[in-house]
Amino acid sequence: MKKEQKSLSSKSTCKSSKVACKSPKGNGKKIVKEPEGTNTKLLFETSWEVCNKIGGIYTVLSTKARVLKEQFGDNLIFIGPDVWTDENPSPYFKEVKTLLKGASKLQLPYGITLRSGRWDIPGSPIVVLIKFDGVYPVLNDIYGEMWRLFGVDSLHCYGDYPEGCAFGVAAATTMQALADHLGVKDTEVLAHFNEWTTGMGLLWLRKIVPEAASLFTTHATSIGRSICGNGKNLYEYFTGYNGDQMARELNMEAKHSVEKAAAINADCFTAVSSLTADECAQLLDKRPEVVTPNGFEPDFVPGACKYTILRNAGRKRLLEIAKKLTGRKWSDDTLIIATSGRNEYRNKGLDVFLDSMAELSRTGAASRRDILALILVPAWVREPNGELLIDLNQNGNMSVSPDFLTHRLNNEDSDPACRRIGQLEAEGQLARQGQVKTIFIPCYLDGADGIVNISYYDILPALDITVFASYYEPWGYTPLESIAFGVPTVTTDKSGFGQWVESDVAGARIESNIESLEKTGVVVAPRNDNSYWDTVKTIASTLESFSGADRKTVEACSKAASATAALADWKFFISKYDEAFRIADKNRDKRMSKE
Repeated sequence: MKKEQKSLSSKSTCKSSKVACKSPKGNGKKIVKEPEGTNTKLLFETSWEVCNKIGGIYTVLSTKARVLKEQFGDNLIFIGPDVWTDENPSPYFKEVKTLLKGASKLQLPYGITLRSGRWDIPGSPIVVLIKFDGVYPVLNDIYGEMWRLFGVDSLHCYGDYPEGCAFGVAAATTMQALADHLGVKDTEVLAHFNEWTTGMGLLWLRKIVPEAASLFTTHATSIGRSICGNGKNLYEYFTGYNGDQMARELNMEAKHSVEKAAAINADCFTAVSSLTADECAQLLDKRPEVVTPNGFEPDFVPGACKYTILRNAGRKRLLEIAKKLTGRKWSDDTLIIATSGRNEYRNKGLDVFLDSMAELSRTGAASRRDILALILVPAWVREPNGELLIDLNQNGNMSVSPDFLTHRLNNEDSDPACRRIGQLEAEGQLARQGQVKTIFIPCYLDGADGIVNISYYDILPALDITVFASYYEPWGYTPLESIAFGVPTVTTDKSGFGQWVESDVAGARIESNIESLEKTGVVVAPRNDNSYWDTVKTIASTLESFSGADRKTVEACSKAASATAALADWKFFISKYDEAFRIADKNRDKRMSKE
């Protein structure tokens, strides 16, 4: 794979994100069992979220790694950005310099450097982290070449576009160098690129190593997310949207252009749900060849004994925090409800969640049982809530002013969730010391946030039920994670996960929401552009019914949730990736026969 390239160096400005939870170790056993019918010998997979927890893509990659490792052994290599320092190392990357025949010593173009090691997750796959500072000085030349070859319009780029493109090019360059170093033929390489942030890498690999087969997965189209994030109605006018036109209107031309070009030029294009496949067909002008739904790795779920310990410890901490913030004791049987995920107020349904809590308060559901509603969504944190921190440390020796924030934000006056909570409290719909209390925990739960100090996966067992009222959700890992931990959930039919439950799990017609929870552990509430308050009432009604359920019913809901999650084990979903690999190899062969 020896192709001529220039070599330059520069300074990177990229920053890392904290990782939210810990994962068990894999055994690293090498089992090479390639999917039948593929020519692939070496499988690369790259994403900005390899060893770098930001959102749901991290969960996709880290949970499917063990199953892929069983197929490809050490012929599976993940490539991620080296955004870490000695002072802030990745908690999941375990460096092993001797891996890949000492590839860490390779001299790569553009001053790219790499570190090889293993990802400390089930399966312990090989991972290569790359520094790509030196790509920045040549980005304009690369933009010009990508315009010439693929029509990628980078003229109006801004924000994180250069960073994503520089990383993508560096990842493709690293793939070329590693395959050559390992003596792997060009035609035996499959390179899998995730999301627009690696799209430039796929196109660059096509330029420098056209013999490699490529796979591109969109987890959410950049323009679809932007349409929703800007408050526009995606579904009512769906068939009337033109992706190129909306990209110009929303100043998304560069990201949309590289994503569309990657989708069109990939040897196999995939999306994570039929919902997203329709979105791609409408906005990217190409329907994915394969839908690859997201599974989950059961090794992340604790055993029964540990689960009970985590549940008791988590509930004790959460109720203690609630007591400090409200100035009153919360009963041991308090119904703890939570939502979590990316901080997108409308897209992730934080608006519906808060109004559902207000509806619960209005219906009087809390007169029978205390209800604690948690928003576990990272925001622009400045520091832990000082009064709360002192009171927790001094075990209640001072009085905390009634509040709903565990951490102070830099933008409390403009944060949408803060503003809505404040408005509902001012209107008396969510009394600060009432029996329906909403608490906003606006940080990554990595076990070291200063207040909760429990990681997200360790706090999940403490919850009774979760709500993910998404308006825009290509898949929906948060509800899947919830039911994997035996916590029933309420989601919407605008999530890929919700549609999967309706089509593949629910089966016969279910007469009530509580019956749905007993049979599947999931309620899928309808949500569209004109049904906001209907969705609010459906969720509030479901929570009211659940809050009054007896112990036997609650246990049935939990068991049903776990059973549904078991159907989403990667061992069932990985066959879709096998199909995508075969298609990529086949289409690469067709493409090469014409060149």
